[in-house]
Amino acid sequence: MRQILLEVLTDPPGRTSTAAQVMQRLVTAALTAVHVDGASVALMTAAGHAGLLVATDGPSAELENLQHSLGEGPCLDASRAGRPVLEPDLGRSGMSHWPGFTSSATAAGIAAVFAFPLQVGVIRLGVLDLYRTITGSLEPLQLAEAIDFAAAATTVLLDLQHSAPLGELHPLLAVAADGHREVHQATGMISVQAAVGLTEALLLLRARAYAAERPLLEVAKDVLNRRLTFYPEDDHDE
Repeated sequence: MRQILLEVLTDPPGRTSTAAQVMQRLVTAALTAVHVDGASVALMTAAGHAGLLVATDGPSAELENLQHSLGEGPCLDASRAGRPVLEPDLGRSGMSHWPGFTSSATAAGIAAVFAFPLQVGVIRLGVLDLYRTITGSLEPLQLAEAIDFAAAATTVLLDLQHSAPLGELHPLLAVAADGHREVHQATGMISVQAAVGLTEALLLLRARAYAAERPLLEVAKDVLNRRLTFYPEDDHDE
């Protein structure tokens, strides 16, 4: 394992660095080690994408926002399957897997995506997402480095939760979890307003966020604050 990973893992959160600083150092180090242009870590649950934890740049954050809003993308497939999803030419083959995600991601300049699940057994913790602005596969050494960084990110997440009080989430994880809870609550409200099932309600929420080019959580908060409703007679304008 690279020296930077040893440094990250021997300086756990709570000693000289905050949790956010440790995660930020880890994803920043991945850029040089794996030769990618951006990296991010997302929290995942059995229900899907639960929110962004850390990102190196705007496109990385947008990559996670798209997957969170649309409910599709490499990180969701990687988490569900428990194995890496490697997409060296997103524009060529991504449309057949994730049409909504691919069209927006390529428009943002993302040409290749590599997603690595952060799991312990069947327990989903998160996903490490890496992207490039040019197409091309990871070379064997780069792939090995990416897997090492994913293992390190998994260790950091486990350490964070281990340091939290019993029955509580670590604050860094709780921020993402709170956002996931708000999306769930907004979905329930939409289900009642539009007289549809929860699955259809979540699709309505995601469609609204995608059409407005806004993060899913922001739109969910509008629903919870009743700035946006989905009654049949509404035109869905804010």
